[in-house]
Amino acid sequence: MARTELYIGFRGWSLTCEHSSSGESRSSWREAARGLIKRTLTRVWSTAFLHVSDVKYYIACFLELEPVPPLSIHTYTYNEVGQNPKGDRHTNGRTNGVIGTDYTNDTQGINGTNGIHGHADDHTAETLTTQLRASIDTINHRGPDESGIWISPDASIGLGHCRLSINDLSPSGSQPLTSDDGQIHAVVNGEIYDYDRLRDVCAIKHGYKFNGESDSQLVVALYKIYGAPAFFEHLRGEFAFVLHDSREGSKKVIAGRDRFGIKPLVWTVVGGRLLMAAETKAFLPMGWEPEWDVGAIVDGGWMMDDRTLFKGVKKVLPGHWMEVTEERGIQTRKYWDAEYEDKTKVETRTIDDMVRGVRERLVESIRLRMRADVPVGVYLSGGIDSSAVAGIVTQLAKEKHVKIGNQAPSTRVACFSVRFPEDSGYDESSVAERTADWLGVEVIKRDVDEASLARDFADTAYHCEHHHFDLNCVAKFALSTLPREHGVKVVLTGEGADEHFAGYSYFTPDFLREPDLSQPDSPLTSNSELRKSMYSAVDAEIKALFRNIGATQHEHLPDSEALADANGSVMPATLVLWHPTTQLFAPWVRELKEYDGLDCRDTVMASLAPEARAKMRSLWHPMHSAQYMWNKSSLANVLLSCLGDRTEMAHSVEARTPFLDHHLTEYVNKLPPSVKLAYSPVPNEEQGEQGPLWKNAGSALQSLKEKWILREAVRPYITDELYKRRKNPFLAPTRWPRGGALHRLFQGLLTREAVEALGFLDYAVVEEALERAYGPKGDTRAFRTLVYVGAWVTLRERFGVKKANKEDWISQGRFGGNQAKAASQ
Repeated sequence: MARTELYIGFRGWSLTCEHSSSGESRSSWREAARGLIKRTLTRVWSTAFLHVSDVKYYIACFLELEPVPPLSIHTYTYNEVGQNPKGDRHTNGRTNGVIGTDYTNDTQGINGTNGIHGHADDHTAETLTTQLRASIDTINHRGPDESGIWISPDASIGLGHCRLSINDLSPSGSQPLTSDDGQIHAVVNGEIYDYDRLRDVCAIKHGYKFNGESDSQLVVALYKIYGAPAFFEHLRGEFAFVLHDSREGSKKVIAGRDRFGIKPLVWTVVGGRLLMAAETKAFLPMGWEPEWDVGAIVDGGWMMDDRTLFKGVKKVLPGHWMEVTEERGIQTRKYWDAEYEDKTKVETRTIDDMVRGVRERLVESIRLRMRADVPVGVYLSGGIDSSAVAGIVTQLAKEKHVKIGNQAPSTRVACFSVRFPEDSGYDESSVAERTADWLGVEVIKRDVDEASLARDFADTAYHCEHHHFDLNCVAKFALSTLPREHGVKVVLTGEGADEHFAGYSYFTPDFLREPDLSQPDSPLTSNSELRKSMYSAVDAEIKALFRNIGATQHEHLPDSEALADANGSVMPATLVLWHPTTQLFAPWVRELKEYDGLDCRDTVMASLAPEARAKMRSLWHPMHSAQYMWNKSSLANVLLSCLGDRTEMAHSVEARTPFLDHHLTEYVNKLPPSVKLAYSPVPNEEQGEQGPLWKNAGSALQSLKEKWILREAVRPYITDELYKRRKNPFLAPTRWPRGGALHRLFQGLLTREAVEALGFLDYAVVEEALERAYGPKGDTRAFRTLVYVGAWVTLRERFGVKKANKEDWISQGRFGGNQAKAASQ
């Protein structure tokens, strides 16, 4: 007997019902769907198609209610003996408005490490090769060392690759890759760690014959041995790949992305061809004509779910894989997700055990990431995360004689740092320099001032392919020029520590929302009055801090039913703090019923899997729920994008993130909230220099020590100054002089003609922001508006994006909302 789960998503609503199909009439399905919607929404018209696998029929369910923009409705069928529907999303017909099974009889690929694939009925091998070559050239910055193309005998499949040589610099490390039997071909981006052990398992235990030393060959070998999805369990690292299996009986294309989204992978359909690539610009030579996804921009879906800024271009989500077959079309499945401990379970491990557990896993993660056939460096800031990485690298080299890439352990570690103007209040380079002196490592600084930010802004937007609220991504772009200038291809970074050890002040309200029952003797659990009073104080202090740095407040919006699953968490509101309000958008956008009373917090909730939302309601501590939401959105789609891969690979630099080793994060996720954020009412004078953010923080925030267990774990590798220092976010200055380089940049870029050519903005709002953003009392929120719009104008000019208009938007039924829900789980 089969059972079908009906999912209905509507501008943030996420509803499910389960209904047994055995022996049931079609009318019962209609009633089940109608009842589900009527209980929640009062103004809906839609048609849902439910596919039941055991009887193979389709049912149309008509809901005779007053018309409004359509719902997105998806179904997942599974048997009752254990097949998991939550990890299997079958994209069929128009279910997600992107692609149907009629597109997938054949496939063709472009640059899988930076890759694509699609139908090629009227394309010869020569034509396809020409297209792939042009596509690879557009993203040659990702791999300037070498390139390669593989075309299937019938020219229906193509794989292209541009190589950044890191491991196995010989020709045997070239891509596309081929299995030892010649029937599996792949392109792989990123790094697979624990290489030696995995290679021995494949070669000795299973008899696989490797033809080189590249870690990328493990993707092909492990897939051949274990198949999908089982082989993902063995992949440790950051990766994105496209693989074609031509074996009889298992012909398919497989595409996959690492657990956190460190490496990018996007896809679209052009002329019946499925295309996949590391960057959207690679689609241009394949005939892609870019258009704005206005809905994803307006409701924030580009940052929350699988949408991008461009209509019809989707992301393969972190921890997911795509399978394309002739029989089943395109299916997107989940192979991994974060998990947290039951909040009522009492912790039995000692503090020393937990500290040791973190330290051992972090050191192992860093040791694995020091392996390379090229020099390896470190991005060093004034924070504890990157400093701990530099300290552990130094200790492993000096005491354990671990090579630093291909360099001898005695080599001085090369560290790279950003230096903002000293009077900006955002410069931490002096802290980084003191750390470097203490460790005995070399620190090389890139000066980032107003002139360099203005100079690099457009190139940064082009490489990132999305807007951002701050110029810190431009500073990261500038920083990433340094390693290659000094002969370094690989750097280790501190990304992921704040996300897993609760380093952001954003997490404090949810930490205090409920007692940490896993630590019944902790001060804030045993004293509920103290916790509640601190919660009220912290909530007010956080809101004040956000207002001071130009964030958007959502206090005026009532909570929707969708937010009930967040169990009171402030994280949905936090995630849209930097999102532009609807006032920025053109009147035709604001007048759409879809955006009447738009609450982008609903977009956050609609992007989450139903089973995760169920755990947030009752199983996970609120702080862990907040971390889960942050990691699924801001980490994956911002921090690892415009502050990660996109700005690093723009300069052919591979960054490795030891704090995002899943062996480490799975351990940390199971630790009590109170060892990540610890109550520590220490007088300010004993906390050392705290930076601009914490100088304005109140006593409640000051009494909570973020990343407490990480501080203890890395204590042997960092200075006393860093051990005491609070987290300061990596932000760029926002106050700049009228008439300066940035003022002139945006005045020239954001003309009426350029802004109106986008089609979806109100120029009057932009014009006002240009007037208010500069000078000693410049409006920070207005400046951030200019940064958003400047990125959009740059992308339109460089990509040739078609002007958005109401007629096209309505005629195509693209009202935004969470249209891609099915693919996002």
